Amino acid sequence: MRADWGMRPTLLLALALGARLAAAQTPPYDLLITGARVYDGTGNPAFPADVAVRDGRIVAVGRLGPAAARQRIDASGKVVIPGIIDIHSHADDGSSPDGGFRDADPKRRAAPNLVMQGVTTVVVNQDGRSPLPIAEQRRRITALGIGPHAALMVGHGSVRGAVMGRDVRRPARPDEVDRMRAMVRQAMTEGAWGLSAGLEYAPGRWSTTDEVVAVAREVAPFHGVYISHERSEGQDPMWYWPSQDSAGPPTLLDAIRETITVGEQAGIRVVASHIKTKGANYWGSSGAAIQLIERARSRGVDVWADQYPYATSGTDGSTVLVPTWALARDEAPVDGARGAADYHAALRRVLANPEQDARLRRDIAHEIQRRGGAEQVLVFDHPDTGVVGKSLRQVATRWNVSEVDAAIQLQLRGRADRPGGGRVRGFSMDERDIEAYAALPWVATASDAGIALPEDGPATHARYYGTFPRKIRHYALTRGVLSVEDAIRSMTSLPAQIMGMRDRGQVREGMVADLAILDLDRLADKATFTAPHQYAEGVEWVFVGGTAVVARGALTWALPGQVLMPTR
Repeated sequence: MRADWGMRPTLLLALALGARLAAAQTPPYDLLITGARVYDGTGNPAFPADVAVRDGRIVAVGRLGPAAARQRIDASGKVVIPGIIDIHSHADDGSSPDGGFRDADPKRRAAPNLVMQGVTTVVVNQDGRSPLPIAEQRRRITALGIGPHAALMVGHGSVRGAVMGRDVRRPARPDEVDRMRAMVRQAMTEGAWGLSAGLEYAPGRWSTTDEVVAVAREVAPFHGVYISHERSEGQDPMWYWPSQDSAGPPTLLDAIRETITVGEQAGIRVVASHIKTKGANYWGSSGAAIQLIERARSRGVDVWADQYPYATSGTDGSTVLVPTWALARDEAPVDGARGAADYHAALRRVLANPEQDARLRRDIAHEIQRRGGAEQVLVFDHPDTGVVGKSLRQVATRWNVSEVDAAIQLQLRGRADRPGGGRVRGFSMDERDIEAYAALPWVATASDAGIALPEDGPATHARYYGTFPRKIRHYALTRGVLSVEDAIRSMTSLPAQIMGMRDRGQVREGMVADLAILDLDRLADKATFTAPHQYAEGVEWVFVGGTAVVARGALTWALPGQVLMPTR
């Protein structure tokens, strides 16, 4: 016994020396964030912890003390969240073959307006639009380099157009559907995460539900997802004009039923894109839409939605209250410019015809309601500066005319070469509907935005710069529609769950080091609809795979993003 006790100090010394040697051989962390409160992305309350990163992964979360690190950031008074996953992004898609992530300009590919919100991953090729083949898009983006990571969808509309050519204004034949299915299968093998659809747009507008179900079934073996811009977002689709289209167009509720049908019959996860209740004569219908989805979820349909936190849509920004059929181009040039349109002359011809005049006024009244009503339609640019910043109702009062006549006069007193005469934006959604959707645990936050640079002009939607800070600041911290924890979950672990991204969306050991450090006291969206090109405040650091794309509140213009492959 005495011999054993005599050996104990030697053994303890050896163990201590071994521990020191092992510690000396352990490489330091690449990054150590200390003193923060961590919102881990799951919806749990924040907790105090340090976060350590090595080789692009989170390797430790907890009280890490004086650990060695190549870079240390004191985040006292700040919060750490997972990098934001924008589940509905137009940072790259089929509508611009050389734009977005395939642009020659590295500043555009850095996606500054997105990463300055804390975005580290974007899901692109939305609304049924994608380049084909997906493999070539992947190759080109990878060769050029991008700021955030990208996940690629394959577009139903692009596939439909490739198969049917210009003859798309009809249901597809069975052999055409089979060719579409084959193209989607190929895209999925090339790394697409699922199928996107734009059923309110050409050419998806003329597809049948059976066609969409058949094509969507091809993503099921790959555990892919179906994300749909549905056929309608209000009382009727955006292409509908009562004077020339047959009655009974699909409503939002019809469109949601179709998305549920696709999920149920194809056996896949489905997402109702940028869910909204659009048009003053349709406000309040969010309750019925929510009930439809929750009833489907209760019987096992894997249906979700995403939403941007604004009362005005992308198409609201290009509102033209006069219908396109009444603005057919006139042959006479404007100011001697060859080939210019004279919308004034075209509109006057319609006004001079009693039958066409009646049709015109019916359509304008319909469009005013669809864009939110006369109080919600605002003039942002017009040669008559006295109406700029005023609502259509105020313009009508100023000019002592009806609201319909005010819309006509905006054209006739405005620019002859511009539809509408100036720039008008409708605010077609009601805050009560927005808040109803925002509070739901199955609604992810998404921007529906592309990449923006200041030179892109004043028509840029504020969501390009402010979506995610606005969700946290306005709807969580200010309005209390949902908790900060749930707001963060809606843009991190929830989109990761919907997409099947297993290694991001949470602050947890083993996850990819996509992280953001926020100052919640300062966090706020700054973009407005008159001055949209303003970065959000309070986003201090953003890391993509452990590489800083935002440092101390400023862009680094780094391009560490990767085109992500699904894990199947």
